[in-house]
Amino acid sequence: MLFGALLAWRLGSAPLLNPDEGRYAEVPREMVASGDWVTPRLNGVPYFEKPPLMYWAVAACEGAFGPSEWSVRLAPALFAVAGILATYAAGRRLYGRDAGFWSALVLGTSLLYLALGHMVTLDMAVSVLMAATLFCFILGMREEPGRARRWLFYGLYASAALATLTKGLMGFLITGAVMFLWVLLLNQWRRLWPLHLPEGALIFLGIAAPWHLLVSGRNPGWAHFYLIYEHFQRYSDTGHGRYQPFWWFVPILALGLFPWTGFLWSAFRGALAGGWARRRGNAEAWFLAIWAGFIFLFFSYSKSKLIPYILPVFPPVAVVVGRWLAGTLASEGAFARMRPGLRVFAFLCGLLAAALCVAVLRPGLIRDPAQAAELRPYAYVLAAVLCVGGARALIPRGGNAARGSVSAMVGTLVVLIGVLLFAMPVIDVRSTKEVALAARAAVHPGDRVYHYHGFFHDFTYYTGAVVGLVRYTDELELQFLDPAEKDARFIDDARFRQEWAGPGRVFAVARIRDAAELFADPAFHYHLVATGRHHYLFSNQP
Repeated sequence: MLFGALLAWRLGSAPLLNPDEGRYAEVPREMVASGDWVTPRLNGVPYFEKPPLMYWAVAACEGAFGPSEWSVRLAPALFAVAGILATYAAGRRLYGRDAGFWSALVLGTSLLYLALGHMVTLDMAVSVLMAATLFCFILGMREEPGRARRWLFYGLYASAALATLTKGLMGFLITGAVMFLWVLLLNQWRRLWPLHLPEGALIFLGIAAPWHLLVSGRNPGWAHFYLIYEHFQRYSDTGHGRYQPFWWFVPILALGLFPWTGFLWSAFRGALAGGWARRRGNAEAWFLAIWAGFIFLFFSYSKSKLIPYILPVFPPVAVVVGRWLAGTLASEGAFARMRPGLRVFAFLCGLLAAALCVAVLRPGLIRDPAQAAELRPYAYVLAAVLCVGGARALIPRGGNAARGSVSAMVGTLVVLIGVLLFAMPVIDVRSTKEVALAARAAVHPGDRVYHYHGFFHDFTYYTGAVVGLVRYTDELELQFLDPAEKDARFIDDARFRQEWAGPGRVFAVARIRDAAELFADPAFHYHLVATGRHHYLFSNQP
């Protein structure tokens, strides 16, 4: 209940973030508007980058609570709560109730997990479903043949199918690779049987196959784009603009696991005590280590890297750290054993506090001086909270100093997230909500609306209408449009000028910096309809 309240709090306080939240809100809106729940569309264009489960979940939340930022973000928040509960259940079954409790607490108060639980992306859902798959596997492997083992394996197949419906083949390929590596390296072949494979295959195909068959039948060319380009070329090519160096996820994991980063080394060293020679007697801990290590290396080798990709590493890490915390807090001298990790926590607090102050005080680090000035009060509050929290965690007080330090760590994280949620409308200024609401009132049927040198995903959600794009295609795959519609919707600058000078009413949305050159041309006549923080809405007619 507490995590549910924390994740639901201020869900609707900020406009949708561009581009991700705008995209993953707009696709469900278009599904509902068109009545087509098979072919995802973005701005009226077939959008096949990802399967539809998260779109369906967002649409269901909006259907239950009405369209709003809060209802759009409710779906990932519910998945986040489910992940916390699954981690508690698995940690409890593996290592006892205290370990389950601390595992859930570590996961639910990790900075990246809690932040992504407040954002509409696919990564929270697929991470939770992959975790459910792997938790069901390791718990099922511990059971003797019988009802409990059978239902755990049924859960494995169902979770893998749902993960596949969320983000494609990785839903079963990556989880399957983790399971295979563990069985192979620890020689656990005898424990595999019964796998309940015939029934499991029916469960998996019954859940995952229908959508894939329907969308393939309705959209020629879907299979090659979805299976080859989206899965294999994105992983191996750098042309999509998401390339980062191999080590990039190391600092992401370190900051994303805050405030628990300092316990990572001690927790894994304790979990794998005895080393490789005793791996069979410590099979569950090695499973968690292989799970975290394989996924970390898999995405580190990828030529396409985004911060949320590392999220599937967090559930196994949380169980390992939670188990270590449960044992440490119940032992004599707990504070002394935790001191190295607490020092890392205090160091990260100081580092983040200094970075926040430098960011808002040093000219040029934040491009807009007005935005930097608005962010300063938030940065100072966060810096103060981080410094106080880091110092408090290092000071042993009371009869149970270790638990007091842990409470300080959790409190620091919760306040940090709370302040960030209040500051989010100032931090992210890419939203077009202001000009989109103005467009809803000003645009009439028959008017044409273009996005100039960009595509603003949230605009189509807030206006409920598709737009044309001027010299921009973004990730819209135009091969799925017929030539006439493609020609009408995606135009160049010359065609835009021609339509602008025509008799029909035309609206355009542009970033203020992109419109500067256009407005400076004396031959270009326009009427400014609305001004947002960073966007203009303008028309060719009053």
